[in-house]
Amino acid sequence: MADTFNYRIDHHGSLVRPPGLSTADPEAVDAAVREAVAYQRKLRSTVVTDGDFPREDFRGAVLDTVSGFRRTDETDPDGLVRWVAQSLPKANGPLLADRAARLADLTVIAPKAALPSPAYLAATTFQPGLGVSSARELGEALAEIVRAEIELLVSQGVRLIQLNNPLLLDQLGTDPADPGALSFADALTVDALAVRLDERPEGVRIAVAPGWSAPTELDRTRAEHLYDAIAADRWILPFDQGTPAELDLLRALPEERDFCLGVVDATTADLEDVDTVMSRIDAAGEFKDLEDGAVSPSRGFADVASRPLLGAEDQRKKLVLVETIARYVWGNEF
Repeated sequence: MADTFNYRIDHHGSLVRPPGLSTADPEAVDAAVREAVAYQRKLRSTVVTDGDFPREDFRGAVLDTVSGFRRTDETDPDGLVRWVAQSLPKANGPLLADRAARLADLTVIAPKAALPSPAYLAATTFQPGLGVSSARELGEALAEIVRAEIELLVSQGVRLIQLNNPLLLDQLGTDPADPGALSFADALTVDALAVRLDERPEGVRIAVAPGWSAPTELDRTRAEHLYDAIAADRWILPFDQGTPAELDLLRALPEERDFCLGVVDATTADLEDVDTVMSRIDAAGEFKDLEDGAVSPSRGFADVASRPLLGAEDQRKKLVLVETIARYVWGNEF
């Protein structure tokens, strides 16, 4: 699939926000987004996002916009506020398209849009007895909303759209984790509905980020089933620990799919050794065409706005390192 639209220097979407920035202050958010775009361009990123600055966390594009969900006072270990579904969701307008259009006005590069996957939302918000009959029904309703938003984003010129489902990789181990409210099979069906587009204009990539770390031991059959079931163009895969499972996860990817390797750890300030990273990429190049690849950090830097994983300066160093690695692999051909 090698072409000129691989967006070699990528990042997951969320960035460390300026101190004191509140989503309740739209003017301050807009100013911060403008600064973030300039920052990303200065770092030579080939994708531009709004850093998730307008949202409380990476799920906000959906949960803040559609009806049917209730915010609780509970949080999970990752700092995510728990939401519950009280009825089947309905969209009350665009989720991201309006902001993506404004973002496009700030840069010559088409912006990247990131959305939570419908399967992830269904698995984490379904609660029996609250007005929705099953997690599968909730997921399918969400999938139609997300698919419609993807079509709208594409029609407005967005060429890279990423769905985040942090739960999928947990299901690929030889001892899969508890899938929660939505079974692995149902999760694949739901997310497959969301990425189903009748037409993909040239250069459009629908990406899936299936999790932040590979399982200790990969079940190759389950990994192949994941890729076969969800017809995403691009898979954003962890590649920062140098484990055999990371290589196996990439090896199982069908040849016609793009891949983006999360080559630096976004959770620690320690910088990776370039030679070590390059040796890992060289190993991947023995069975994958690197012309179909890209590089990024392993995950977002602030998927929960109030809990950034690194400070702003450490984030900058990690993003600079990603650019350096990209130039080692592909020179200046972006």
